[in-house]
Amino acid sequence: MKTVVVGLSGGVDSSVAAYLLKKEGYNVIGLFMRNWKDESVIIDDECPWIEDSNDALQVSEILNIPFQVIDFSKEYKEKIVDYMFSEYKNGRTPNPDILCNREIKFDLFLKKALELGADFVATGHYCRKEEVIVNDKKIQRLLSGKDKTKDQSYFLCQVSQYQLSKSLFPLGKLMKKDVRKLASEIGLNTANKKDSQGLCFIGKVKLPIFLQQFLKPKNGKVIEIDSKHDIFKKNQNSFHPIKYVSEMGKIIGEHNGAHFFTIGQRKGLNIGGTKNPLFVIGTDVKENIIFVGQGDNHPGLFRKALTVSKKNIHWIREDLKIKEKDSFEFDARIRYRQPLTKCSLTIINGELKVLFNEIQRGITSGQFISWYKNDELIGSGVIN
Repeated sequence: MKTVVVGLSGGVDSSVAAYLLKKEGYNVIGLFMRNWKDESVIIDDECPWIEDSNDALQVSEILNIPFQVIDFSKEYKEKIVDYMFSEYKNGRTPNPDILCNREIKFDLFLKKALELGADFVATGHYCRKEEVIVNDKKIQRLLSGKDKTKDQSYFLCQVSQYQLSKSLFPLGKLMKKDVRKLASEIGLNTANKKDSQGLCFIGKVKLPIFLQQFLKPKNGKVIEIDSKHDIFKKNQNSFHPIKYVSEMGKIIGEHNGAHFFTIGQRKGLNIGGTKNPLFVIGTDVKENIIFVGQGDNHPGLFRKALTVSKKNIHWIREDLKIKEKDSFEFDARIRYRQPLTKCSLTIINGELKVLFNEIQRGITSGQFISWYKNDELIGSGVIN
């Protein structure tokens, strides 16, 4: 009998994952990760981790499986939260959920599970795994989930072959509605619980409030960029509003800190009097300036290309790694739930250059791009 440690989050997905694995004959252990306990940071009037851990405990009692809570709050702060604030401070927009999977769930959690004698770890992610033989070598394939509206393979875009070899994803072939139906049929207390919102394993966090408790407000200029300027036509792929303030910008208001804003953001500007809604099209944290444009079709919101530095390129399928100056066609996405879009990937001087077939809205530095062949996630990288 193989042993699997399931990351019970207190939600319906991980609960059903544990049930399915036990039904298949695995020796199942439930483990809840406590990743935040800094009471100096105001998150909510409630204590979501206590509620979630109690729900996870009830699930383990219903399923009659061992259960324990493990505290990763110190490591989570160092590996995820500190990195998050560093990125925002430098004008980039990180994805803490992807980092949480790479650094916590499939690293620290996996190591702890192996210490407990587990053969595998399992989560409630909507994705699939398949093992194939390529040139006499076992290869792990990470595939998108059957439920395309819930596919979460993007969030696992930074995992390794070893991590995949030790992981199980019981929900990969199921639809979300069927997961809730099954949870209700077997009497799980989490059957009708809403999906979690906010940061990975922290809970009900309003990000602007969270950031303001670590990054100090600092008043700066809001500069509007005219959408009709020739620079958008001449140099769309590499346009940066910061470079052209003197020739095309006008001050229309103030903000409380450029590091609180990201590309494509509309809320929080609090500036009226314009014909169309304002959107952030660029930020300069060094000079503490925000660049905005009117309308959701402003050319400053769109790009057709991006780059990933050599150190930030990650291949799940090392055997499909692109060589210098080679170019290959892939499908890619630059954010969760975005439909896959055609692109070409080329390596030049170690740097990955991505050229999309169609123009993309809101490409944001610090976020992740992932690329696929059919349903398989091949690799990913941090956008420059």
